[in-house]
Amino acid sequence: MLKRFLKICLLIAVFPSPSFSFQANSSTLITNNPKEIIDQVWQIIYRDFLDYSGKYKAEDWIKVRKEILSNKYFDNDEAYIAIKDMLTELDDPYTRFLEPKEFNEMRIDTTGELMGVGIQISLDEATNQIVVVSPIEGTPAFFAGIKPKDIIVSIDGEPIEGLSIDSTVKLIRGKKGTKVQLGIIRNDELLNVLLIRDRIEINVVDSRINNTVIGAKIGYLRLKQFNAKAPKEMSLSINKLEKQQPFGYVLDLRSNPGGLLEASIEIARQWINKGIIVSTKTKDGITDIRKAKSIALTKRPVVVLIDEGSASASEILSGAIKDNKRGLLVGKKTFGKGLVQSVRSLPDGSGLTVTVAKYLTPSGKDINKNGIEPDIGVDLLLDDKNKLTNSDLGTLKDSQYVMAENILLKKFKVESNKNSYDPLKSNFEKALKK
Repeated sequence: MLKRFLKICLLIAVFPSPSFSFQANSSTLITNNPKEIIDQVWQIIYRDFLDYSGKYKAEDWIKVRKEILSNKYFDNDEAYIAIKDMLTELDDPYTRFLEPKEFNEMRIDTTGELMGVGIQISLDEATNQIVVVSPIEGTPAFFAGIKPKDIIVSIDGEPIEGLSIDSTVKLIRGKKGTKVQLGIIRNDELLNVLLIRDRIEINVVDSRINNTVIGAKIGYLRLKQFNAKAPKEMSLSINKLEKQQPFGYVLDLRSNPGGLLEASIEIARQWINKGIIVSTKTKDGITDIRKAKSIALTKRPVVVLIDEGSASASEILSGAIKDNKRGLLVGKKTFGKGLVQSVRSLPDGSGLTVTVAKYLTPSGKDINKNGIEPDIGVDLLLDDKNKLTNSDLGTLKDSQYVMAENILLKKFKVESNKNSYDPLKSNFEKALKK
């Protein structure tokens, strides 16, 4: 398997790796002393960093502190450079320092209001290439036809070989209405895609009722991202659809790159009444087990759609549904990002995202770099003449959705026969009350 890591970038602001949580810093360090900022970052790493690569050694990190604090720093900019150099020793792309402007933009992003082209990217550690995880629906990148696994090789005609994700983001970000051209490789073909930057307000849940030919109503919900708005949007959508009494649901997590850890747990509790949702392990082996709270909003059958763009928080939710036998997973194996980042604010307005734990599914499976296999593998059948548009998702043109719907219809027929119910002749809502 290629070594990959997911770094969500909405191409105006850096979005931390999915499954992270914010933690306020209660320290009262002197903010006009650059060394204090450096030392605080060092202390956070020493205390909380989870080394999943096996390369980090505490004794080496202690030596780093002595060396870095022996130098003089005349301003915060010099301290920032030293911090970034220091963090490279960890060999962890998820543990990152964010300067004040970057940190503020990231915090804004988690509210669900974004500025940019709407594209999520990752760095393939094996090839050092910038790879598209997924475009966000309804954004310039989505409408321009950017696809998962596109490789970005140039920006405005300039090659980006060897650039970090942060550097790539800085080249692509810009004012609303300005243009940026991405050179991408797709299936060995070089394409130049022109994008116009824009402010993007994302509604993260699309929902509707799909009426089937045999009378069973299917609730379709597409969750695009786990931001701060997601749990409320999901609960409102489920409650709205429940009033129409669908037989079951298709929950679409395809190309959902993740987001807030707490959002994934809250949403899982809306689907799962009892059982473990996820457990996390820190470097000290402490296990934090998060469970359902008997507050599920529906008990109707559910099938979850996943693909290689479903990452982190999406894997928490789909893994919980699978392991608790709450529903079936259909599609392709997920991305495989099972690490938790904590976001720490620093006194000068900068911030740090640090890998602090790994998460496990209820059955104890480590998802990182492994992903979650679907119960039923289904390819998305596409060709150049029959491209799937946004409006086609969750319809009969969508081969993965068709499989999910067929699973629910088969169960519907079984349940109907148990009640001596003919779905072609009777009213479905009456049958639900029997």
